[in-house]
Amino acid sequence: MWGFITCMNDILIPYLKKIFELSYFQAMLVQFAFFGAYFIGSLFYLLISLWKDPISVIGYKNGIILGLLVSAVACLMFYPASQMHSYPVFLSALFVLGIGFTLLQITANPFVAILGSEETASSRLNLAQGFNSLGTTIAPIIGGYFIFHFFNKWGTAILNSKGEKILADSGDVITALGIQIPYLIFAGIFVLIAIVFYFSKLPEIKQEEGTQDGFRIFKYRHLMLGFVAIFMYVGAEVSIGSMIINYLGETMGMAEMDAKSFLAFYWGGAMIGRFLGAISLNDKYSKKKKMISMSLISGLIFVFIFIIVGIEGFMSNGVSMPISTFLPFLGFMLINLFLFYLAKSSPSKALMLFAMANIALLSATLFFDFSWIMWCVISIGLFNSIMWSNIFTLAIKDLGKFTAQGSSILIMAILGGALLPLLQGYLADIIGVVHSFIVPLIAYLYLLYYGAIGYKVKAPSNKKLILNS
Repeated sequence: MWGFITCMNDILIPYLKKIFELSYFQAMLVQFAFFGAYFIGSLFYLLISLWKDPISVIGYKNGIILGLLVSAVACLMFYPASQMHSYPVFLSALFVLGIGFTLLQITANPFVAILGSEETASSRLNLAQGFNSLGTTIAPIIGGYFIFHFFNKWGTAILNSKGEKILADSGDVITALGIQIPYLIFAGIFVLIAIVFYFSKLPEIKQEEGTQDGFRIFKYRHLMLGFVAIFMYVGAEVSIGSMIINYLGETMGMAEMDAKSFLAFYWGGAMIGRFLGAISLNDKYSKKKKMISMSLISGLIFVFIFIIVGIEGFMSNGVSMPISTFLPFLGFMLINLFLFYLAKSSPSKALMLFAMANIALLSATLFFDFSWIMWCVISIGLFNSIMWSNIFTLAIKDLGKFTAQGSSILIMAILGGALLPLLQGYLADIIGVVHSFIVPLIAYLYLLYYGAIGYKVKAPSNKKLILNS
């Protein structure tokens, strides 16, 4: 659900761009409001934690429940936003939603990481992120179908500034109910999940009490460099996902209903890579067993995505795209498997190799123009897959009692998802959508550095600073 709602922003951007007649820069305020909330919420948490860590007071379970309920309230806010036809109210709802997800990020990620040994933390986070990616994969298909097709048949058409009906690229009329009903459903699901968590027996983990020296956390070099890495990774991933529908519309002439199917492969690639990362980074499996399992899983997920895309296409217009359309993606999947093999269960090496792959793919997008160039952009999802989990576990390594505090600092770095898409949107208005991909390219160059050198742990000195009067 967490992944599903986050990816719905990629559907909201072209939807809101149409009904409010926005520029690319203005449309990217969707991501600015949503991911900006991560920074504000995490900063507030960090300031409190300098006195006393909130997680040590309320516990991980209650933190997750609170995050789910705040997210439910945010989804309910979409109804009045659509009823009032107010872009600022939409942005406010997205900000509250981001606050709810901030609570989930601060509690759920370290909870998963410390449930077992430190050596297999990346594997567990990749497994958890794999299910997150299941949500981001089906969101463009199910969410796009709801907003642009199914619920759009109900209610009164929204009018533009000239008093004309606003139409999707497919020719369908856009209505307020197209956005209201899905988000009411999402709110109900979040409440249901919160109830399930309330009655579930989760492992109780004792959080070490923080020390008076709360500012010591800023002395951990690998954590601070990890902050920048998370900023760059989230910013790059969100920028690309936010721009794919418009990118395919501008370069390939695709309507939203067709382009969202390819967006599903972008996020589906992340799901494939994260499940593969859960296996690859787990030392309990032999090399042979790893490669067989990884090949089988990647093939099954590809078939799963293709079936979902096919079913939705048939339901929408009675036509499904042939599997030959998606064959280039299979080639990039093989490259993805090969890089996992080269990484040899090393989180830092996998991060470095995958950053190199994305640099190559974006360079091809910027400088070449051939029939299947769009797959270079779409396949970036495969190599984004393990980045969050690997950066997160590398950055909180050896923090001890500062782990939750370090986690809140890393969540603040999700601000990259607010600022980099805004920058790319600004450039898209000036130099075009294709050349605006220079923004994520720069981000991956930094991730290459972090995977190669920046991740190395250098514990802060215990020496106290002596001030001379």
